[in-house]
Amino acid sequence: MRADRLLSIMMLLQARGRMTAQVLAEELEVSVRTIYRDLDALSMAGVPVYAERGPGGGCALLDSYRTTLTGLTEDEMRALFMLSIPAALAELGVDHELKAALLKLSAALPTTRRHVEERVRQRIHLDSEGWFESREAVPHLHTIQQALWQDRRLRIVYQLRFEAQAEWVVAPYGLVAKANIWYLVCERKGSIRVYRVSRVLDARIVDETCERPGYFALSAFWQDWCAVIEENRPTYPVTVRVSPELVQWIPYYWGQTISEALTRSADRARVSQPDGEGWVTLTLPFESLEDARDRILGWGRAIEVLAPVALRCSVLDHAEQIVRLYSDRSPVE
Repeated sequence: MRADRLLSIMMLLQARGRMTAQVLAEELEVSVRTIYRDLDALSMAGVPVYAERGPGGGCALLDSYRTTLTGLTEDEMRALFMLSIPAALAELGVDHELKAALLKLSAALPTTRRHVEERVRQRIHLDSEGWFESREAVPHLHTIQQALWQDRRLRIVYQLRFEAQAEWVVAPYGLVAKANIWYLVCERKGSIRVYRVSRVLDARIVDETCERPGYFALSAFWQDWCAVIEENRPTYPVTVRVSPELVQWIPYYWGQTISEALTRSADRARVSQPDGEGWVTLTLPFESLEDARDRILGWGRAIEVLAPVALRCSVLDHAEQIVRLYSDRSPVE
């Protein structure tokens, strides 16, 4: 619509300053002739826009002119005002800036549209925090962020397993917060690596610049990296018999129904028909023998391990230890 295009021209000129008619035409995907007609329409409507031909010329608004229109539709405003301040942004120290930006946006809206924010705030609230999660300390996050903005290398001391530590010089490429856990994406010795920020014991900016490769895109890299992690996640398949009472809860633990498991992934859950007692035989994935044993013990008599034998023996051993512990002691009053 022409009205939308006129508003877009005003916002482009206000945001970018002087622009040629050719650039405006390419931005809005119209002809240069259409741009000049739109400029005439804006001028007739009282918008102080002017165009100068020749080298150094272009289209511009008078410096003193600022429109209070944002060009946002009501649906777009609703989407923006649904934003809450994630804890990750607070850790970066930009929560106040986001609040200020949303406040300025609200102030720039026409009076007739300012009710949208309050209606959204009263009806939609996004809580990015998980239940009963303890937050990781990231004391060096601001130093890493500073190095990112300055394109400078970092010298970090990193906590490895078994109390070991390592010191490296890395080129920071990006920070990613996944489920409120911060990760540093960086280059070390010619390879792109991912480190958990909470394990950075010390971080110092090195007086040496770094240049990120032109092909690197943080979001695309992270998506691919997560896919590789998921594919290579260790699995420990366990064949079990499940009571009718527990069968209905299996989807809540594995994120899919038993019927979906049959059609989507035989490795995730192989399901038999119920036997005469209504029990179902499943093959379910765990990460390790210890993980499987701990979870299976929590289900009590509602689940029986059939294979592997090592897990069955481990479950039996722990169950016998529990029985002995409680049998040898009188109840605490």
